[in-house]
Amino acid sequence: MTIHLETQSDLEEAVHALIKRDPRLKPVFEIAGMPALRRREPGFAGLAHIVCGQQLSTASAAAIWGRLSAAFDPFDHDAVRRARADRLGRLGLSAAKIKTLKHLAREINAQRLNLDVLAEEDADAAHHSLIALPGIGPWTADVYLLFCLGHGDAWPAGDLAVQEGIKIGLGLKARPTEKQMAPLAEPWRPLRGAAAHLWWSYYRAVKKREGVLSA
Repeated sequence: MTIHLETQSDLEEAVHALIKRDPRLKPVFEIAGMPALRRREPGFAGLAHIVCGQQLSTASAAAIWGRLSAAFDPFDHDAVRRARADRLGRLGLSAAKIKTLKHLAREINAQRLNLDVLAEEDADAAHHSLIALPGIGPWTADVYLLFCLGHGDAWPAGDLAVQEGIKIGLGLKARPTEKQMAPLAEPWRPLRGAAAHLWWSYYRAVKKREGVLSA
């Protein structure tokens, strides 16, 4: 059964369960404090929002998203599917991102892709379903599962802030690689998503800067 982090109380319950299960997390929690649940809208708009922010500063991503969401009312897969590529480009999207969003829109329109059902899938299976889509990398897939679907076991193994937090919090000699992150997180199944929230909060506490989407 998939656990969902729909509310702040869901996250708090999950974090307390993790600390009870893995005593190494207790000092991490004492420094991090209780993380705040981050949620964004699910579906095409939520994934498109994340795609728009790939490899951009927070300010640049917000500006592009603001122009996009203002240009289309409603902003949905059908609007993007029918929009001219040059119009999307004038709003600030790169050719690669236009291609990604157009492909997503066509797949959803043809009912070959249902982003919402991923919330009920095994986290690893859902991750692989997303990264099989052109232009959707591991980080984008995991952020969508965590923040848009509230998937309780999604694990952002490639996130540098989570990696750095684990290195410091668990006293590792080096920051773990994406491959090494999978076995490290095994003790936290099926609550790896809650663990990620905790590690982001810890990273913010020790580094004094955000390590994850701020909104």
